[in-house]
Amino acid sequence: MANMYETIERLCQQAGTNVTAMCRELGLSRSALSELKQGRTKSLSYQYIAAIAGYFNVSPAVIAGEETDETKKPPALQDEELLGYLEELRTRPEMRMYFSLAKGASKEDVETAVRIVEAYLKGNKEEDGLE
Repeated sequence: MANMYETIERLCQQAGTNVTAMCRELGLSRSALSELKQGRTKSLSYQYIAAIAGYFNVSPAVIAGEETDETKKPPALQDEELLGYLEELRTRPEMRMYFSLAKGASKEDVETAVRIVEAYLKGNKEEDGLE
């Protein structure tokens, strides 16, 4: 079984965040994860595991080390184009809020949102006489 803290830390790195920021966003006590990291506790409560799993859009079993997150990725997260959209949202500071909102979105949801923004931007350009 994989070390639970290492799994959480790896998921944070993949999401472009850290354990402290994740705890802050979820309203969880950082000390519980520090205890886990130091080996003073071996697990977290189910509420913690469920909250963290929801944050990363993985099964609680992934956090608990019972399965890998690779085997349980939703099909939408396996799509390269969608991953490209999400990476751009994640890495551009002015768009980071959109990344957090898009975590559970399907490819179709993201594509719809992109079309809406593109139409909005095109409408603004036409109004300004830029097109």
